[in-house]
Amino acid sequence: MSLQHIERPVTIAAHDGRTSLGADLPRLANRAVVRFLSRYGILIAFLAIWQVSSSAGWVNAAVLPPIDTIVSALWNGLVGGTLLGDIAISLQRAGLAFAAAVAVAIPLGLFMGQVRAVETALDPILQVFRQTSALALYPVFILLLGLGEASKVFVIFWATLFPLLLNTISGVKQVDPKLLEMARVYGATRLTAFRRVVLPGAVPSIFVGLRLSATTALLLLIASEMIGANRGIGFQVMNAQYNFQIPLMFAAIVILAGLGLIANQALVSLQRRLCRWSNPID
Repeated sequence: MSLQHIERPVTIAAHDGRTSLGADLPRLANRAVVRFLSRYGILIAFLAIWQVSSSAGWVNAAVLPPIDTIVSALWNGLVGGTLLGDIAISLQRAGLAFAAAVAVAIPLGLFMGQVRAVETALDPILQVFRQTSALALYPVFILLLGLGEASKVFVIFWATLFPLLLNTISGVKQVDPKLLEMARVYGATRLTAFRRVVLPGAVPSIFVGLRLSATTALLLLIASEMIGANRGIGFQVMNAQYNFQIPLMFAAIVILAGLGLIANQALVSLQRRLCRWSNPID
């Protein structure tokens, strides 16, 4: 067999590989496009209809401005620094309230989930407070704490506390009793069983509570800043509406939506890192 016969199959194989790769590229691109459109297609269509309707005069552009006008107002507000200070103030308020809720709700929820007598004693008053709207109590907080930062932070804390607390208690109760029994059989102490079994088993439910609380914090942030505030994204929404600066109003709303998406995605990413054995739902 000559060298020519040996080299020829190798050349053909390489050529076939390139041909196969070239044929796969359009298919992979089509899959990527289909996946993108299946996830964001409705959103893109909604924004396109909004833009066309407003630009063509089908709706009142003064009330519902085109998307490009809103984007321009958002860009000018961020670049000019008008909205940056409001974002910082709002993040500070929501962040303090959310951190306080985490510091109180998770330890209390873990304790109540483990000790039935404590849950029995505290559950009635917690249910009463949970069913009372935080906005209904906001005037009470203002009377007690004044119109300053304390009342705004506390009303956000109050609203974010209960979703996280209840999900933490639920997560502890949903731990498989057979796992706890097995840990005791192998000689694990109560503390070891808590660290190795109860806490890891409750983490997915705790993250559900964290995501609900983060969303609630942003919702209450808007309400708290609309009363007695002179800075913040919620104040900017109301102020722009009063002055009929509708594009700026929508720009502030877009910022609030963006903050909510970022917070949710950050918590989902953290959950995936800490709970690789579970499949968090987006």
